[in-house]
Amino acid sequence: MTEASTTPGSRRATGQQVSKPNSSRAAGAGGSSNTMLKLYTDDSPGLRVDPFVVLILSLSFIASIFFLHISAKIIRAFTK
Repeated sequence: MTEASTTPGSRRATGQQVSKPNSSRAAGAGGSSNTMLKLYTDDSPGLRVDPFVVLILSLSFIASIFFLHISAKIIRAFTK
C-alpha cells in the first residue's frame, strides 16, 4: 500500500466494505420494539396510576424521610 491510499489510523483495505447490521437487534438496541411499545399503551395489563398520584406519593415519602432524620436528631439531643 502506498501512503496516498491509507490514512493514519485506517486499518481497512481500500476495497473492503464495512458490514452494517440489518436489524436493530443486531445493532445492539436490545429488546423488541413491539414489547417496548406495549408497555406504554392502554392495552397493557397491570396497575394504572395517575402521574399526579405518583408525584404526591414520592414527595410524601421524601418528606417522611426528612421528618425521621430531623426527629432522630432532636431525640438524640434531648437524651444526652
